[in-house]
Amino acid sequence: MYPSPTPPREVKIGDAAAFAGTTPRAIRHYHQIGLLPEPGRGGDGRRRYGYDDMIRLLWIRKMSEAGISLDDMRAAFDEARDVEDVLERLEETLAAQEAEIKRQLAAVRRLRVVGSPLGLLSPLVTNRLSHLPPDALRPSDLDALLVTERIFGPLGAAVQASVFIAMATHPDLRAEADRLDAADAALDDTVDPHDPQVEELAAQHCAHHRALLQAIEADGLEAAEEELFEICDAAAGGEEDAQMSVFEAVAKMPYGFSAARTRCMELTARLLAGHLSAGS
Repeated sequence: MYPSPTPPREVKIGDAAAFAGTTPRAIRHYHQIGLLPEPGRGGDGRRRYGYDDMIRLLWIRKMSEAGISLDDMRAAFDEARDVEDVLERLEETLAAQEAEIKRQLAAVRRLRVVGSPLGLLSPLVTNRLSHLPPDALRPSDLDALLVTERIFGPLGAAVQASVFIAMATHPDLRAEADRLDAADAALDDTVDPHDPQVEELAAQHCAHHRALLQAIEADGLEAAEEELFEICDAAAGGEEDAQMSVFEAVAKMPYGFSAARTRCMELTARLLAGHLSAGS
């Protein structure tokens, strides 16, 4: 047998909350923001909630489950805003949330397939590294790719991936890179930026980079990356822009460099740009 459409009595706030599936605190909040009119009080000074109050509470509960905000509920109840307008905006919001959830789900699935932390990089980068054994790259290589991708985007990191591939298959190039890294670290604030060793180190960096390019070409990686290099060269727009990209990259780093190390990078960029120009 169905219940009577009108309850035989009024109830206190606790019973009203239990019936609507909410809490007395929430009901008091509804009163404060004008979403639920405050009912009269009984002889004991306590609020009494009747049938209309219960209906309003049920509507509030159902609308809340649908994701409608309390402000929109109040506007809809007051007829200050078309309910269809509220629902249209809500649908757009939920669609955006759905798209974001799908993106996150795809990222999680990719991490499970590719593995972590390699799967944190973009597909363009991981595809370049897919033929290497898992232990061929150092953790510091992946860290460097993550930073490069942040500054230059997936394309720049994909180009850098070829460098790590070459070093993974040519121990002599890896050893020289380690030596140059140690020399870079020694260029602290005590070193004069115009010290001859800074220029010498820049020349060594340039020579190492040229050796890497030769190894990339010999290993057949150059053909696979020809399109990537062409896009990067077009984006650089010449020697001056290429140097500017280095300066901008330094500025975007989450840490600072000494004046000597900064000048060494600038000199290296100029030497490389000159070599590329001469080669063309």
